[in-house]
Amino acid sequence: MSAPNIPQIRIYQDWLREKRGLSFDTYDALWRWSVTDLDAFWQSIWDYVGMRSPTPHTAVLADARMPGAKWFPGAQVNYAREVLRHADAAHAAGMPAIVSDNELGEVRELSWPELRRQVASVALTLRSLGVQRGDRVAAYMPNVPETMVAFLACTSIGAVWSVCAPDMGTAAVVDRFRQIEPTLLIAADGVYYGAKPVDRSAVVQELRGALPSVQKLLLLRTPHAAQQLAADADWDDAIARDDAEVAAFEPEWLPFDHPIWIVYSSGTTGLPKPIVHGQGGIIMTMYACGMHNDVGASYGANNFGERFHWYSSTGWVMWNCQLSGLAFGSTIVIYDGHPAGSKEKPDWAVLWRFVAKHRITFFGAGAAYFTNCMKAGVVASECGDLSRVRALGSTGSPLSEDVQRWGTAQLQAAGASDVWWCNISGGTDFCGAFVGGNRELPEVPGQMQCRQLGHSVEAWNENGQPVIGEVGELVCTRPIPSMPLYFWGDEGNARYLSSYFDTYPGIWRHGDWIKIGEDGGCVIYGRSDATINRQGLRMGTSEIYSAVEALPEVLDSMVVDLEYLGRESYMPLFVVLRPGVALDDAMRAKINGAIKTSLSPRFLPNDIFQVDEIPRTLTGKKQELPIKKLLLGQPLEKVVNREAMANPASLAWYVDFAARRGAS
Repeated sequence: MSAPNIPQIRIYQDWLREKRGLSFDTYDALWRWSVTDLDAFWQSIWDYVGMRSPTPHTAVLADARMPGAKWFPGAQVNYAREVLRHADAAHAAGMPAIVSDNELGEVRELSWPELRRQVASVALTLRSLGVQRGDRVAAYMPNVPETMVAFLACTSIGAVWSVCAPDMGTAAVVDRFRQIEPTLLIAADGVYYGAKPVDRSAVVQELRGALPSVQKLLLLRTPHAAQQLAADADWDDAIARDDAEVAAFEPEWLPFDHPIWIVYSSGTTGLPKPIVHGQGGIIMTMYACGMHNDVGASYGANNFGERFHWYSSTGWVMWNCQLSGLAFGSTIVIYDGHPAGSKEKPDWAVLWRFVAKHRITFFGAGAAYFTNCMKAGVVASECGDLSRVRALGSTGSPLSEDVQRWGTAQLQAAGASDVWWCNISGGTDFCGAFVGGNRELPEVPGQMQCRQLGHSVEAWNENGQPVIGEVGELVCTRPIPSMPLYFWGDEGNARYLSSYFDTYPGIWRHGDWIKIGEDGGCVIYGRSDATINRQGLRMGTSEIYSAVEALPEVLDSMVVDLEYLGRESYMPLFVVLRPGVALDDAMRAKINGAIKTSLSPRFLPNDIFQVDEIPRTLTGKKQELPIKKLLLGQPLEKVVNREAMANPASLAWYVDFAARRGAS
């Protein structure tokens, strides 16, 4: 008998009615209450999830400034406590905490008691290595259970966590970690990725040399390293303790606004911004987002057997989202490897087989992943039993209507009866989502269902006025708990203010175009600073991509608008075509016809160029703004950080193109 899976938001609304006497006829009415009475809403989240503190808070929102909001002063919390409180009940129900798999097919299960024991053992090891409350711990680790244990151990003793993925080179990692002066480095000496072993021992050595603040190295040894490194402690030893001190260990109570982790902006120009989030703010926003993502406790009757997977590397904020499944009491299932096999033998069915193999109920990934699967002709029904999948999650870039319909049809053909898409959009900046899903609302392919509870999101026109049914700047007009505490080392909050508050003082400007419909549904149109402006009409680049990339011959594309300081607009379109397809007159006409038909003749490009690759960040975002700045005459080293790119070699063509264009 399957679990009933009553939507988490419905369970919360039933609680509001029973415990608070609050009843709402529509989701819109519930949302408006949540952003109007912030104190009542966030207190209700605290009470609903059963948050505990040895000392009471004196207010919910003591200071509503942005930035500088003061939440739950006096309260004490710890993220690790939120996770480990599920251990006994989940284990009694036979549910594991973490299931992991990789390209080599090495499946491991970590039970809840074993998770608790390892966290305690590593926490005590960290203390023995000199790590104290407030110290920064830097991790150079892949998406494996060890990384999650390391994070929970850090947060349990009040250390501040920061992680970079092993696909990043030395310079990019140093640019991030050097700013925060970590005292301890936790690192893996190798990974297996893209069907081959990747040695990282030399990088780990370079990091030790380039980070003078690092006093100790805790090393995860793998079979993929070319050399044996000296380390102050080995991971196997760090998790080995099983004594009375481990059994008695409890995570420390920390002030609500004690730093939990430092994450980084994409770093396309200058040094990446080290964004500091607070323990309590992350916990509270996580619980609010969890209701929208509809992930429940795997040991509870409502979501019995829940298995949550969101494909991510440790370098993307969705790793933090995957981790949060533990705090909901869910079994999380993680994959360490390339989602498409190898370059030599692309296989976009890898994750679908993984999802079937591990009986996953919630399958999330980047929107670009699902697009690639559709274009590669993945047939989900050939990948195993997918009947347990009830939800597909998408983020990272806009998801097209065609891809969403394709994904639904694929899962239905594979035996999944009632597939719900949880399309979300938010950011690393506040480790959350502004817009997302609600299983009780109608689904419109290509849209996100609603603005999230407690998130006062609006679309503003060029006059700074909220609009409905029109594309505008995405702003958040009231604080949310997980907005950054500050940027590390940011004197006077200068970088923080310029990043989000320079356009509208006291109002968070996110940098995306959004359209909010009369029904509350939302569409994200891409970055507002990479928007196309043709003859006074503004268009998000994603709409052009939707039209162009719907053509089977087009694998990838990027467009930039070089209208600047009154110059005549020039808009080139760069396309990556399927092998064997040439950009001849017929292909140009087909691309132009797709844009003309889907959008408007106003948005036809001035020129179309065939390229080998579209420059992308390590998290897969098209680097529209850096290429735009390059083509406007700015030097390459000023506009892009190669170390923050997935494919830095792709830049050579654009540099040459900019030089040729400048000389003409």
